[in-house]
Amino acid sequence: MHFAVEANRIGKRYGGVVALDELSFAVAPGEILGVLGPNGAGKTTAIRILTTILRTGSGTFSVADVPHTRPDAIRRVIGVLPESAGYPDRQTAEEYVVYHARLYGHSRASARAVARDLLEEVQLADRAMSPIGSYSRGMRQRLGIARALVNDPKVVFLDEPTLGLDPAGQRQILATIRAIARERGATVLLSTHLLAEVEETCTRVVILNRGRLMADGTVSEVARRAAAPRSGRLRVEPEFVEHAAALLRTAPGVSEVLGIDGRGGWLTVKFRPPREELFDQSFNDVIRAVMDAGVPLLFFELEGARLSDAFLAMTEAA
Repeated sequence: MHFAVEANRIGKRYGGVVALDELSFAVAPGEILGVLGPNGAGKTTAIRILTTILRTGSGTFSVADVPHTRPDAIRRVIGVLPESAGYPDRQTAEEYVVYHARLYGHSRASARAVARDLLEEVQLADRAMSPIGSYSRGMRQRLGIARALVNDPKVVFLDEPTLGLDPAGQRQILATIRAIARERGATVLLSTHLLAEVEETCTRVVILNRGRLMADGTVSEVARRAAAPRSGRLRVEPEFVEHAAALLRTAPGVSEVLGIDGRGGWLTVKFRPPREELFDQSFNDVIRAVMDAGVPLLFFELEGARLSDAFLAMTEAA
């Protein structure tokens, strides 16, 4: 299978401190990969290695089919927004993007055309001639994304792009990220510590902790691996509530049965954390126990697995 980014057991040490411990993962073209982890997990180190800012201590990687042994070639096919980016306050946004487009070989005319298109794409066209010093943090982050796109990259690395932004600014950045993948077909690696951003934006996620890979998969797959209790909701006719609750408490895998305050006939069923492949079976057993007893079942649903459960289980216990 063709991968846009492929890391094979990359490692990095700083003296006796392990920043990355044999990190391996792969990202398909056009995906938005969320790179999650607490502070010090190795997210920024991984991005700096994959963008050739740091040398890997061990292992190999490739970006857009370019091996790590060709760092100059990798830099030509990637775009990067680092966690801390500096901007010249007196330059206008258009001058700034034109300058970077010229660095990638554009003529003066084509650089101006690229700048106009990119500033429109990140919703800064109306402020193109304003000095960057007058920009808010959110506007500067969008300008940084425009700069990262001047070479029409195949892979874009964004390190904490919404850090310090208000909710409106966060929404604008996340909408821009989705558009990059959808309209440009580029692969995006989004490093963040905000779980809601990953659930809303990313197609896949990796979770790092202390330099190690703790999880790799789609958001739903990773969430389902959480070692947190799961639950479901049932509704029966109010006169059957006590009988249904008694039946459910004896069902395999059930840890607790609770009524829902103020809602007659509703019950919440909590399950002991099972192996992933057994969870659906446990819920099926609950449904069967109620129906076999002749209790009319009006409604039932599973509570969706949460990425926050998986994140906490995989990072707090490690």
